[in-house]
Amino acid sequence: MPGNSTSNPSGNNAGGGGGGKQMTSSDASRIQSSQARGDGDMTSSGFAARAQSAGAHNANAGGQGQTQGKGGK
Repeated sequence: MPGNSTSNPSGNNAGGGGGGKQMTSSDASRIQSSQARGDGDMTSSGFAARAQSAGAHNANAGGQGQTQGKGGK
């Protein structure tokens, strides 16, 4: 593509650059659960930790946040 030095031939948003669906706390929870069950990387630099961080960041920034939380008053 002319003038587009960062073209992505696969058409997905892998790489964390733009658009797409924001990570929610619920998404992060599913990722962490899946990683833990599958003996995945549960370190502070692993994907599950980064997902949790992104979900918290988006919730604090007015993003989707946790839409189906348990508990209450």
